[in-house]
Amino acid sequence: MIALKEDFEGPLLADQHGGEQTTKAYTSGKIRTRGLADWMYGRFSARIKLPDGQGTWPAFWMMPSSSTYGRWPLSGEIDIMEAVNLGTPCEDCVGGRENRTSGAAHFGDVAPDNTYLFLKTDPISSESPANQWRTYALEWADGQMQWLVDGKVFMRLTREDWYTAAPNAANRPSAPFDQPFFLMLNLAVGGNLPEKSNGMGFDPKSFPAELLVDWVRVEQCRGDEASGRACLDTQKWNGKPQGPWETQAR
Repeated sequence: MIALKEDFEGPLLADQHGGEQTTKAYTSGKIRTRGLADWMYGRFSARIKLPDGQGTWPAFWMMPSSSTYGRWPLSGEIDIMEAVNLGTPCEDCVGGRENRTSGAAHFGDVAPDNTYLFLKTDPISSESPANQWRTYALEWADGQMQWLVDGKVFMRLTREDWYTAAPNAANRPSAPFDQPFFLMLNLAVGGNLPEKSNGMGFDPKSFPAELLVDWVRVEQCRGDEASGRACLDTQKWNGKPQGPWETQAR
């Protein structure tokens, strides 16, 4: 999908065609399986080549199909891969340029009491994901989720790490991540996360920007479809997820 600088008139709110219209200065795209296919537990992966530039924000993520526990984020959100401002200045990155992607899980209570845990990939290489194809994956089982890039685990969470304030989650220890979710891929133009990171703000010169996807796969654990735990990668990981990025020094 390609994000372009061009005026476009459309619905003010998503999925509300025929309602109030608005005009925006950029167009982009989103692909999703909502209403077509959803899954609870499995391995979700995609081979992707990402765009670079200040203001770019591609994502590979999941949302609940029926919001069993209520509105966002009571029913959770899983971000398999996000990347912002690739190739822009970054003090913490090898080579001084942003070369990290991240994963996250959103949960808790309704805003402003929502929260999440996230982690960026280790800055071990100066090679940007915008210059090469990489495989981003989530392994999700009952009570555990782990994020991988090219087969290496970079974040792991268990049911002790998340929660939902929904009353109907009582006696459901893995809630809200114990219900079917659907998949999405999109390329956002600007937004809170990229515009408050790296060089700050929005650079129109970053566009057009292109998100390339070779394939997307969904695999479930044969013989243990009910929990999926038998098929989790067991490689060691000694890291620690981080809390909301807004509270951290950038």
